[in-house]
Amino acid sequence: MDQIDLTGPFEVLARLPDSTFHVLGKEAGPVRDVQGLTLTPDRTFAQAPALDVLVVPGGWGQQALMEDETVLEFLRRQAAGARLVLSVCTGALTCGAAGLLRGVRATTHWSAHALLPYFGVIPVKERVVVDGKFVSAAGVTAGIDGALRVVAMLRGEKVAQQIQLAIEYAPDPPFSSGTPETAPGDVLEAARASVKEITAARLATAQRIAARLDIKY
Repeated sequence: MDQIDLTGPFEVLARLPDSTFHVLGKEAGPVRDVQGLTLTPDRTFAQAPALDVLVVPGGWGQQALMEDETVLEFLRRQAAGARLVLSVCTGALTCGAAGLLRGVRATTHWSAHALLPYFGVIPVKERVVVDGKFVSAAGVTAGIDGALRVVAMLRGEKVAQQIQLAIEYAPDPPFSSGTPETAPGDVLEAARASVKEITAARLATAQRIAARLDIKY
């Protein structure tokens, strides 16, 4: 995964009063994110309690999870009893592969947005989308926005604003290249080229899953 898909929401949700944030993994032991940062789950899926909020990060490693039945069954089981499910970036594709987002309005990273219909998702071009119990955040850093929205839904806007202030989350980027719509053409083409291989792999996987779920796209 991309570590900030997890650590961004963690920074917000770990500050939620009277709550516990569990970092869960399929297996015990450290995991390295796509850039090399090591993260360690504190429990395995088998040891996880029933969750009120399920956070599903994305990243390049998500590609393999879309056909990992252990992961998909864990998501289905936890989502069934959760009050809210937050997908971050391409975590939406993993949720879609688990069959959780059929008929749900959602978003994901710009490079994978066109794949959402393969999972029966109604794609929405917004940074954060809320549809019932499902909250989806667009790419990577949007997980912070999604987590703040979750806090507001659970404890009210005042608590969400207090957490936002505590982490001084007031984005003021030096460039306006944070979306495909605002990035210069040459920057966008370079970004598309850098994800060309993983995007093709995700498309092939999405097509297989669409066939398995009997979804017409």
